[in-house]
This record gives sequence, structure tokens and C-alpha cells, in this order.
Amino acid sequence: MGQSFLDALDSLTTNKLRSALTILGIVIGVGAVIAMLAIGRGAENTITGSIGGLGTNLLFVMSGGIQDVRNTKPLTMQDADAITAAFAAPSVVAVAPVISASVEVTYSGESHTTQASGVTPDYAAMRSIEVTEGEFLNEGHMQGRAAVAVIGPDTAESLFGRRDGVVGETVRIDGQPFRVIGLTAARGGSSFSSEDDVVMVPLSTAQTRLTRRPQANQVDMLLVQAIDAESVGLASEEVSAILRARHRSGIGEDDFTVFTQQDFLATAATITGVLTIFLGGVAGISLLVGGIGIMNIMLVSVTERTREIGLRKALGARKRDILIQFLAESSLLSLVGGLIGILLGYGLAMLVGAIARASDAELNPAVSLDAILLATLFSAAVGLFFGLYPAKRAADLEPVEALRYE
Repeated sequence: MGQSFLDALDSLTTNKLRSALTILGIVIGVGAVIAMLAIGRGAENTITGSIGGLGTNLLFVMSGGIQDVRNTKPLTMQDADAITAAFAAPSVVAVAPVISASVEVTYSGESHTTQASGVTPDYAAMRSIEVTEGEFLNEGHMQGRAAVAVIGPDTAESLFGRRDGVVGETVRIDGQPFRVIGLTAARGGSSFSSEDDVVMVPLSTAQTRLTRRPQANQVDMLLVQAIDAESVGLASEEVSAILRARHRSGIGEDDFTVFTQQDFLATAATITGVLTIFLGGVAGISLLVGGIGIMNIMLVSVTERTREIGLRKALGARKRDILIQFLAESSLLSLVGGLIGILLGYGLAMLVGAIARASDAELNPAVSLDAILLATLFSAAVGLFFGLYPAKRAADLEPVEALRYE
């Protein structure tokens, strides 16, 4: 075997340019597979990390059931009060009703469209929101329906061109003046749902000035905090029982849905898993093309070396010897291409990560050992598979016919 690989190396170095171009196909294929899997794994880590940052003991109660139900009732402030009533739900610590709407925020000619949330003072503690300047909303703001707002650093950057010294400024939300009383700490997030691009106003103010709902006390979501992570399941059952009793819904006819963090994590893991497989499959096509390139070159090599093969067989080489010789050449091509492709894939993944950081996007591609092993083994299998037919064709040549070949 050792001599076969030395002969293969000597044969491949005879046609350096042709061998290099053949190896390039494998390099691109392996590099693309590793880079795509790394990007997919990095996206999964980013999404699951963001969801994990919400807290392990939170429930998200939203209007609308999994199945179509007649005579649905919306979530209301009274539902939130019923859940927080003494002894009603022992596993629940706090409830924060939320309403949301897309709004246009303007300041001194600058305009920015973002998501405005009407929240209560409990919302900050439940979502672990920190304020770097000013203060968060309090009960006084709620009771007085104050026209005040707490904004995120990205929102401040878009409106004021800075991320500090914004407390006391007056902005207009959908044309109505609001005074900025607080600036939240940077939390990160994707460009589609950044927690740094937010506007939070008192829930009572949002209900009367920013949003219109069919019912005066209607809310979009109830954020429920359980005692601890172990009590999430019990808290979900208690909340569901209270809402069923208040909405008079039958078994299996809930007009609301309770999500836990584990539900979001499972959904995100499924989506990112499919995305990673898709990216890896697309990149694998280029590896397949590289394998076809190996077969093409090996067939050309067999044709060019027909007289050499005949001479070897005339001197006593067996079919097995010829088969091993050409398989060694195709395997060496794929092996060298795979090793270079690993370096290329790692470099591409790091380049994508650097571009993401420069664009303020939270994406850290993760090059895992299993991706490297998968790409390397697959490239070796490609070399053997696509080299088998040319090798067998060479081994089956008759010595006399091969020696007479011109």
C-alpha cells in the first residue's frame, strides 16, 4: 500500500496543474460544507441563546387557541388580576400584561419605525431589563397615564445619533409627544427582533393614546412568572384552569395558548436544524461535483496510461495491483483536497463571523469536530466511489491489447 501511494504521488505530480484543478473541486466542496454547517450551528446558538435570555421560569399567554374555536374571548386586564389573586395560582409569582403595536417615532426631522409596547412596572423585573440612564416606568406613570417612554439604545441611535444623554428629550410617537425617561442597556438580538430597538410606554397610556382594541381592557399577551423553572408546568396548568373558567371554554376548546421557554427552544431548534441540513446539502452538491471531476480525470489518466498498464500487467502485475494503484491516486486527490478544504471552511466561517460582528449582527459560526469529520469522511468516500470505475476499467485491460494501444 505504501508503494502504491508513492507511485500515486509520483503520477499526480507529473501533471501538477491538472491535479491541482481536480483537487480544487474537492477543496471548494469540503470548505463549503464545513462553512455552511458552522454558520447554521452559530445561528442556532444565537437564537437559542436569545430565547434562553428570556428566563427559564416565564410563560407567554397569547390570545387564540391551537384549534379554531367559536366565540373566542380576548385576554384582558381582568384575566391578569384573576391569575394574581391570592391562592388562585400558587405557582405564579407575577403577571405582566402587554400590548404591542408598530409605531413611527420622530425627533427633529428624524423618523424611525419600531415596535412600541405598553407594559407595567413588573415587566422590567420579569424580563431582566436594566436601565443605564433615568428610570423605568412606575405605578405613578401607570395611574396618571403619563406620556413618558423608555427606549432602547438602537432606537436612541436612530433618533438622536447617540446612545447616551437622551433622558429628558421629547419624541413624537405616531404624532403624539412623549418624554424619554429611561434608556435600556444593550441586550443584542437579530435584525428582525432586536431587544435594543424598542419603545416602552405605560400600559394605560398605550391603551388610550396609541392602540385601539375592541375592548377597553384588552391586551395582546400575558407574561407570567412562575416561582422557579421546576414550577413552570404546574403554573401553566393553573393559568389554563383560571382562563378556562373565566372564558367558559370547554375541554379542548381553549381560546388562548400558553407557551413556555421550552416550546420556543424546541421550535427554534427544529427550524435551525432544518436550515443547517439544507445549507449542508446545498454545499454537499459542490462536493459531489468535485467527485465527478476526480472520475473524469481518472478516466483520462487510464486512457493516457494504457500502454503503461499493459506493460505492468505483462511484467506480472495482477488486477488487484492495478486497481489499488488507481484507487490510491483518486483517494490521494480527495484526501489532499479534504485537508485543504478544512482550512478553507474554517477560514470562511471566521470571515462570516467577522463580517457579522462588523455589521453589529450577533452571529458566531461554530466549527465543530463532527462537521470536520463528516466532511473529511465524505470527501474520502467520494474519492473511492468515483475512482472505483476508472480503476476497475484499468484493471480489466488485456495486456496484449494495452501494449498495442496507440
